[in-house]
Amino acid sequence: MSSSLAQLRRQLRQQRRRVSSFKQRQSQQLIFARLRHHPIFKQQQRIGLYLHAFGEIHTRLLILECFRLGKQVYLPMICNMNQHLHWVKINQQQYLTRRFAQHRLGMQQAMQSRAYSVRHLDLLIMPLLACDHTGTRLGMGGGFYDKTLSRAHKKPYRLGLAHDFQLLDQPLVREVWDQPLDALLTPQHFLKFKRHTSA
Repeated sequence: MSSSLAQLRRQLRQQRRRVSSFKQRQSQQLIFARLRHHPIFKQQQRIGLYLHAFGEIHTRLLILECFRLGKQVYLPMICNMNQHLHWVKINQQQYLTRRFAQHRLGMQQAMQSRAYSVRHLDLLIMPLLACDHTGTRLGMGGGFYDKTLSRAHKKPYRLGLAHDFQLLDQPLVREVWDQPLDALLTPQHFLKFKRHTSA
């Protein structure tokens, strides 16, 4: 990793953690209001989401809306063998009672249960550190989403959620292993990208 990329990651990680609770609530509500009526969300049934832990856009309203509409909610679980993400279906009671395990990296994940490939999902809603105007996504550096999506060329639809400051005007270098987004949603912007989807 280049020193400039490592510095960008540190800067964005710190900036994301400094987002106030008021701003987090406001951003979550703005994103929720826009996404809940969008066909990208309305027409999909199996939704992969994340539990916010490091200042990402909060997902509680979206998760509860999925349950209200009878959609299936899946959360990521890191497979220790290959560092890929597997997807565990949860129900509303599990979510509301916070029946999750603490991963060593600091995030919570669903308890060990039957897990599915990412290709089982219709829509994957992803966290990120940064995204540019071509859909190149910068993650936390572990490569979990990139490794997982490298074998899922067409499905699911990849939607990133971000604060406005995480949308960068300058282009990010896209390495061969980087998995781009189909769309990005921030409180003020909705961008769709053209992604190469051949197998």
